[in-house]
Amino acid sequence: MNNIYKHIGRLGLIAMIGMATVGCNDYLDITPPSQISPETFFNTPEQLASYTINYYKSSDASGSRWDNAFPHHGIGGSSYQTFMDDDQGTDNESGTNSKFFDGDSKVKVGSSGGSWSFGRINDLNYYLETVVPKYEAGEITGADALIKHYIGEGYMLRAIEYYGKLRALGDFPIIRTTLPLDREVLTDSSARKPRNMVARFILEDLDKAIDLLSDGSATGGRNRITRDAALLFKARVALYEATFEKYFAGTPFVPDASAGWPGAAKEYNKNFNYSNASEVAFFLDQALAASKEVITKHPNLTANNKKMNGAEMTGFQANPYYDLFASQDVSSRDEALMYRSYDFDLGGGHCLNQYLKGGRGYTQEFANAFLMENGLPIYAANSGYKGDDFVGDTKEGRDWRWRLFMKAPGEYVYEGDKQRIGEGKKNKNDAELKAPALISGGVDFTTSTGYSKGKGFAKDATWTKGGWDLTAAIVYRSAEAYLIYLEAAWEKYGDNLDADAWTYWGKLRSRAGLPEDPQVTIAATDLDKEEEYTHDFGLYSAGQRITSKVLYNIRRERRCEFVGEGMRWDDLIRWRALDQLKTKPYYLHGCKIFGPMVDWFTHKSGALSKLKYDQADPNNNNVSSPNDVEGGFNGDPAYYSLLRVSNRNDWYESGYSWRMAHYLDPIAEDHFLETSDNPDFSDSPIYQNPYWGTTHDTPAQQ
Repeated sequence: MNNIYKHIGRLGLIAMIGMATVGCNDYLDITPPSQISPETFFNTPEQLASYTINYYKSSDASGSRWDNAFPHHGIGGSSYQTFMDDDQGTDNESGTNSKFFDGDSKVKVGSSGGSWSFGRINDLNYYLETVVPKYEAGEITGADALIKHYIGEGYMLRAIEYYGKLRALGDFPIIRTTLPLDREVLTDSSARKPRNMVARFILEDLDKAIDLLSDGSATGGRNRITRDAALLFKARVALYEATFEKYFAGTPFVPDASAGWPGAAKEYNKNFNYSNASEVAFFLDQALAASKEVITKHPNLTANNKKMNGAEMTGFQANPYYDLFASQDVSSRDEALMYRSYDFDLGGGHCLNQYLKGGRGYTQEFANAFLMENGLPIYAANSGYKGDDFVGDTKEGRDWRWRLFMKAPGEYVYEGDKQRIGEGKKNKNDAELKAPALISGGVDFTTSTGYSKGKGFAKDATWTKGGWDLTAAIVYRSAEAYLIYLEAAWEKYGDNLDADAWTYWGKLRSRAGLPEDPQVTIAATDLDKEEEYTHDFGLYSAGQRITSKVLYNIRRERRCEFVGEGMRWDDLIRWRALDQLKTKPYYLHGCKIFGPMVDWFTHKSGALSKLKYDQADPNNNNVSSPNDVEGGFNGDPAYYSLLRVSNRNDWYESGYSWRMAHYLDPIAEDHFLETSDNPDFSDSPIYQNPYWGTTHDTPAQQ
């Protein structure tokens, strides 16, 4: 219960750490936090701005996006995490996510902590319940537009916190005010509201924010929240909830008493009525309207001039699309609705590029999902696909998102620098290298799959040093609005999309170098072949393979457009795209290391292969075995099977599996103890999420 209340005097007014560019010196000239009160603070726009900026930096509720209200690349030489790693452990990238492990489950009910917390919500409630009445009473002096803007920031920040709770827990208490240190009040306030009402509350806060926010021209530009950012976020929330409720209809995950919703057992929910169809329709309409407004204001995507850095380059060509993710200053890029810039004088740089060049990699399954430049899937007759015997071959004639944002062996990274990606000497005068640097003792242009991550790969060699990277982090971009509208339109209209959806889809495809007309791809799509070549989790919803080629290609479009941006996990959850793994576990794969590339995996002396497999001690293996048919890609062990390196690894037998409970987090045992006087917690207003118990250290029931 202590987690529901945080001391309201804690304002935590710290430096901006590079998020904003206005009035930073003014923010430091304030009353010490221990002496702050509503009477001495919240009297000017600058004071409002100095409060809200703190809640940009971190969050109680952002979940997989590195616990930050706004994704970024960390700060300082010791911070290596970045939201661009959030796809690790999905079907897009190497890595493991404990939720995919069955067996002796790695995800269990906690004894305390977890996603059930209210600290930052309470802080933002304090801000809003203090500032809004002062503003309405005319007690805040300064430019009215600035005052309104910073109040709008408060509403959006609270919406972000609640969106994190929605994603992690579903049903959640809706609390609009700070709460007294009274056990009875705090316990009563723990009553969970149905998830659709939580989502509606988030949209209400965002509507208030949209009414109050400016374009940012006088408040730090797009380094801070703007009206357009709030609109895009509203569209994101609405699409998430619409699709979650649609694909979880008839399960306890939506507030349907007839489907076993656990909230129905609580007295306070006895009069709650729920219509799945009407709620889905409501959220789809909200998503369509908000995304269209963003698109109308930002009708042009960043250009792709089809120039890239390659093995023959003697200098760097500029490509606006590539540079959108690999530059320090993106203020001129209209697509970047909100971004985080970095400055050595305001907290320092980060480590994105140090980590991009070591250990990250896309899966073979993801590589196969990208279309050819003629719009055909790689398996289609006359597609022109060059095959995957060598990593570089997969880029020939492909979707430009794969060409630009996957680094193949032999590609130069920095002008004037002899470093290159791949095995052997890093010298631009060497013959073109063929094999990726899979094996390394450290961070040295390695990749865990053979397909190196390249989105955000900078052109400045200095930026590869820890703490020296100044690559701006894109928080929101307008392309997401195009994808939201497109998907929401299908969910509303089916294959007969409206004219706007076809137009927006065409713009995304044209920027990727594909034929503008999606029908070229739709007509050539074979869902059986997609299963065989991509094993795309997005082929499924609710344990059944989808049948619409239009919908599959919309999901493909989203997957490929957001390559390396950490959006995949949320999509798989809201599509309910993991049920099939309950009965059909899956192993992810890297490149074809035991094809023609195998001869290139030698030490510089030319002796002995760097690839170790079938060792007497399995822990000495560093790749899967060329004899491992069971773990092979469609039975072909030539491909690196990422979870099958050592049979002493827990994942070797498990593969990627799934339990239904894992679509939501469990609530820790302490929260029931703190709100109950009975050993069975029957009098607690809190109820557990579906298929979880209330005893700590217990796994999901199914």
